[in-house]
This record gives sequence, structure tokens and C-alpha cells, in this order.
Amino acid sequence: MQPILSLRHYSHDYLAHSHAHPQLVIGLRGQLDFEMEGRGSRVLRHCLAVIPPATHHACSGSRGGSHCLVLDVPGEDWLRAQLGEHLDVGRRLLEKPHTGALAPAQQQLVDWLAASALENPLIARQGAALLLATLSSGSALSRPSGRLPLAALDAHIDRHAAHPLQVADLARLAGLSVARFHACFLAETGLTPMDYVRQRRLQLGMRLLRETALPVGEIACQVGYASQSAFTAALARHCGTTPRALRREARDKSR
Repeated sequence: MQPILSLRHYSHDYLAHSHAHPQLVIGLRGQLDFEMEGRGSRVLRHCLAVIPPATHHACSGSRGGSHCLVLDVPGEDWLRAQLGEHLDVGRRLLEKPHTGALAPAQQQLVDWLAASALENPLIARQGAALLLATLSSGSALSRPSGRLPLAALDAHIDRHAAHPLQVADLARLAGLSVARFHACFLAETGLTPMDYVRQRRLQLGMRLLRETALPVGEIACQVGYASQSAFTAALARHCGTTPRALRREARDKSR
């Protein structure tokens, strides 16, 4: 029988399945790439993915793997017994696939549970109930009320990739305060705004490496890196490759 609350490591291997019960996956370390119902997202530290029953989902960990706290919700009777007056809110929490960022108090609870003896059935049961009750209370996930204009944000980042980008500028484009924008952005994408900007810059740099003959130093400058070595190090750290390897791969595919 699957433990109700457990610590799991997701490797770089691609995993795709579904299950009859709801599941909550909370990031502790690393990055877990998720896809539910054709929509991609990322689970980072203190981010949550909600997987309703029978929802087909796929995931794979980052290069170093992803460590997560996983709650496998037993069923309706357990929900009713544990949530009491929060039952309806708990049902709504579990009825649609989504990701979000935990509130500070929830982060502290998750860290405490991750360090606890979850192999003890009593601790696992009580911890799971406490976690779900907290998520189902009024201070649950930081989630945006509307969709962020990601296409417009992407275009702005691409246009200004060579220059310093401020979160305040992106928040202004979205019509939100900086604090609200940061929370909404993390909930919707699983990344902080600046992590997203860095990822976007690397993607643009990789495209220029594959599709142009521009010197690596010039590409580095165009995508906001102070030097060729800084750009090369970022590629190696985040993508596990080098400019030379990308260009060699592009040449091999064009033959």
C-alpha cells in the first residue's frame, strides 16, 4: 500500500501515468518539469502541483533530480474525517490540475514534515491531515486571479535581452505591483521572474548558436551576458552543453 505522505526522488527519466486518487507534489530541492492535460509547468522548492484523480500527467527531474514531498490523498471518507468544515474547500483544491507557490507558514510546515520520521504511520497520517487542512484554509496557495500576459512578457524580454531587465518593468507591463507580480508569476510558471528571464536569454542564445554564424562573444552580448565565458558557464550549468557542442549538433542535423 502506498504511504499517504512520503519523500520521493524523481530522476531525469521521463515518467507518465495517472492514478485513481488525488495527489499533491511539493518541491523540496531541484526542479521537476510537469505536464498535466497538455500544459507544462515546473515544481521548484516550495511549489505545489495538484493532480486530481485520473489526470494523466508526465514529469521528469532536472539533471540532478528533484526531491519532493508527496501526499497521496486516500479518498472521500478520509477527506471528510480530516477536513471537517474545510471539506468543500478541500474538494475544490483537488478538483482541477494546477500549480502554485506555498505561503510562508505552509513552507515552514513542509520543511518540518520533510525532516520528520514519515516512516512512522501516525506521523505520516497526522502530518498529511495537517498539511491538507492548511492548504484548504483561507491562507492557501498564492494563485493569480487572471492569466499573466506571457506572450507580451516574452516579447519584451527578447527585445531587451542585451540590457539589464528589472522585475518592476515586467510587473508594470502586467499591470501588477512587484510583490503581486512575483507571486503570480511563480504560481503560474513555477519560476521566479528573474529565473524565467535567465532561461529565456539562454534559449535565445542557443537559437542564435544553432541558426547563425555569429561569434560566441557577440551572441553572449546580445543575450545579456558580460562575457563569452559567463555565457558558456551558464549554458554548461543550466543546459549541460557548450556553444561548440550546440553548433556541432546543428551542423550534423543539417547534413
